[in-house]
Amino acid sequence: MTTTHPARRFGATPAADELSPDERVSLDELRARQLDRLRWTLRHAYENVPFYRAKFDEAGVHPDDCKDLADLAKFPTTTKHDLRDTYPFGMLAVPQRDVRRLHASSGTTGKPTVVGYTEQDIETWSTVLARSIFAAGGRPGHKLHNAYGYGLFTGGLGAHYGAEKLGCTVIPASGGMTARQVQLITDFEPEIIMVTPSYMLTLLDEFERQGVDPRSSSLKVGIFGAEPWTERMRTEIEERLDIDAVDIYGLSEVMGPGVAQECVETKDGLHIWEDHFYPEVVDPVDGDVLPDGETGELLFTSLTKQALPIIRYRTRDLTALRPGTARPSFRRMDKVTGRSDDMIILRGVNVFPTQIEEIVLGTDGLAPHFQLRLTKRDRMDHLTVLVESLAGTDADRRRAAAREIAGRVKDGVGVSVGVDVLDPETLERSVGKLRRVIDER
Repeated sequence: MTTTHPARRFGATPAADELSPDERVSLDELRARQLDRLRWTLRHAYENVPFYRAKFDEAGVHPDDCKDLADLAKFPTTTKHDLRDTYPFGMLAVPQRDVRRLHASSGTTGKPTVVGYTEQDIETWSTVLARSIFAAGGRPGHKLHNAYGYGLFTGGLGAHYGAEKLGCTVIPASGGMTARQVQLITDFEPEIIMVTPSYMLTLLDEFERQGVDPRSSSLKVGIFGAEPWTERMRTEIEERLDIDAVDIYGLSEVMGPGVAQECVETKDGLHIWEDHFYPEVVDPVDGDVLPDGETGELLFTSLTKQALPIIRYRTRDLTALRPGTARPSFRRMDKVTGRSDDMIILRGVNVFPTQIEEIVLGTDGLAPHFQLRLTKRDRMDHLTVLVESLAGTDADRRRAAAREIAGRVKDGVGVSVGVDVLDPETLERSVGKLRRVIDER
């Protein structure tokens, strides 16, 4: 169940007339809009994307079979492999001359997944991201330090356009050059920062290395996404920086950042902008749709995308859907703390990196930077937790911390692991998504 974390510096609930008309829509109006847009999307995909026509025909379904939102479950799912198999432009539903921008994943585990946007798609994306930044506490006139990477990754330009749409002043810092980032924050005095949570921890370390108290900065809110992060990490960031730390969710295959956003006044899960993205949660094994409140794999169907409509996309993210609070008509999703495809199966036990993170963050004398290394020993899988110590932590405390982590993992997760406590700033820092798992088996 999602926990509510009261706002620290942006505590006021926005008045109803501050919200866009689309955010004030009634539940009945929203459901009618969703069904109309869903039926359009299914027809658009079927008529213009050969991949979807073949998939629908093979499954024995037609867009006209969608009479109700529940009928979406009859249609086949889409996976990342499908986008790679149709690389580069096989999923486009519009002529290439109508595509105004292309983004792509990094392709570190295969061909990149390519997504396209029409002019209207970019406007839609900017609108939902502006809505997200407002929900996080941002307002017109605020300065926003954007440390998401620019380029083919959707984070940088997505956040940039959304912030400008809201009326913010954007500082396009991108990733890297950590010392310079701290200098820019100190000199330009932004109220908002958008960055991955793992890189925020790196920035906090740099503040302290430069002898600057992070709590003295101008920052009031951090909008963190692009990787799972835990409530313990939220607490660490908020206490070290004296800001409101809120979650943003998105993925390039569905649109980019801005699919869902945590509202600063409640911080109790991410409200999904359901007028543009229809969510389902399914059993990750058999694909059956689960009722709201049950945890499973998140699927998304786009409702308004023109260039690349996506039908029942399997995100691999594990979460549950819950009723709306700060935005009552829009359901919330729990903070994603694991993925069905980053789960480690170690000697028959399911292990998620976030389980280890909770333990590391709760152990005295350690920094929040860790890595999991998988190796083979005598034909058996072995997991070693590599974690940095804080400056000044003596050898006895390091040994005690290693024993404490190993014991808590054994008791709480159910597996035996090795633990190496390293010197400060030993593990490689990341400017984007942190690579938590190194598999050397």
